[in-house]
Amino acid sequence: MNPTLSNADVLDTRFRSALRRMAAAGRLHTYDAPADPMLEIAGIMKRRDGGPAILFTQPTGHDMPVLGNLLSSKENVEAAFGADFRSIRGFVGRALGNPLPPQNIGHAPVQEVVHREGIDLGMMFPALTHAPGDAGRYFTAGIVIVRDPRTGVYNASYHRLMIAGPDRVAIKLDYGRHLRFAFERAKEDGRDLEVVVVLGADISLHYTAATMGSQMPEDADELAVAGGLAGRALPVTQAVSVDLLVPAESEIALEGRILTNETVLEGPFGEFVGFPAPADQAPVMVIDCVTHRRKPIYHAINGYGRETVMLRKYVLEASLLKAVQPAVPVVTDAEMTAGGMHRFHAVVQVRKSSPQHEGLQRNAILAAFGALKDLDQVIVVDDDIDIRDPLDVEYAVATRFEASKDLLVIPGARGHEYVRASKGGIRAKLGIDATVPFEERERFRRISFADVSFDEAHFGKQPDEVARRLDD
Repeated sequence: MNPTLSNADVLDTRFRSALRRMAAAGRLHTYDAPADPMLEIAGIMKRRDGGPAILFTQPTGHDMPVLGNLLSSKENVEAAFGADFRSIRGFVGRALGNPLPPQNIGHAPVQEVVHREGIDLGMMFPALTHAPGDAGRYFTAGIVIVRDPRTGVYNASYHRLMIAGPDRVAIKLDYGRHLRFAFERAKEDGRDLEVVVVLGADISLHYTAATMGSQMPEDADELAVAGGLAGRALPVTQAVSVDLLVPAESEIALEGRILTNETVLEGPFGEFVGFPAPADQAPVMVIDCVTHRRKPIYHAINGYGRETVMLRKYVLEASLLKAVQPAVPVVTDAEMTAGGMHRFHAVVQVRKSSPQHEGLQRNAILAAFGALKDLDQVIVVDDDIDIRDPLDVEYAVATRFEASKDLLVIPGARGHEYVRASKGGIRAKLGIDATVPFEERERFRRISFADVSFDEAHFGKQPDEVARRLDD
């Protein structure tokens, strides 16, 4: 049974509501000059990566604006949700335990305009060519929604889509992903897999779709989990051409079928690790119907951009804490670091309050590796270290870590196959114990300064006064 949620727990996570909050907070800027979807828009997005989101109002050859760098930084995400990062992480953490079935609202904004004939994706949408080595134009922010042919459970996930014809895209399906399982089951049944791809969806669904693997069980209905994150049922409507539900207030929906008997060469494409994923055969998705708002906004995500990795930061932190804290209660917080692409490196904070807690910091390292497959490095620090300040974390490593005894190496472990330093995803995992032994806390206590008060008005830029005093 779902616990009752208070009004304070209910979020307005609609796409346009999020954009309005971001604009009010100064985290959404416009780019009012013409910009070409062929390399230029993506290049500008990369130059401004991690800054405010950008609305390109004049994409060359299209009258549909392009939104880039939407959720590419902590500041953008907090503005989008209207909440601080700890609250957002809490909303993500509650989602699985509080699923709310979607609510069918009938007529929906995403179906204000319907195209069933003459579909030409390249003409209709300002899909980007992101990097010079990419194979073509890609939809990168589409959330792919299917219903498993055996279980009937809805799955929502991100997958890149390369335009391969007027009404066709190639879809990259990674092995081990839930969508791949649904595709293989449809293939065994001798039928195509019905699909809807939405762009500009409710941001609760953005985070649900970014949850992977053990953090999102295969039997979890991800439309319901999105409702759990927001604290309210996700509004949906019936698709026009397939037997699926569509998030009702999305900007754009592509309805169609993933063919189980046809592939096309897809890639290369610049991925989040900074290298191009190689070309390979990929299933073909045929688009039978396109629907959208009267004046839709096209959302694009750079493959090698901060939004790609920021989308999973709070998901992975919430998942890490949910798995590790019950096993190792001295863990107080965790940070998936930017340098590790919010995926491969973590800093875990612990609070030792008795001699019996000594050693649990190393249990925390092992538990973290077990919780997140892609995690390759964990630094564990004490609770006087600011885990969101890289300088403070490095200080802990510099002054509290002794490599001959505080380094843990786990050889031959499974990580992510895109990491080129690995051998097909197999590499050693590294744990760094940068904590102080409990009995030596006083010896390692840092200097503190007096808590003084002063008047800020006495500080000012007075170069003439400074020069005069230097001349005295």
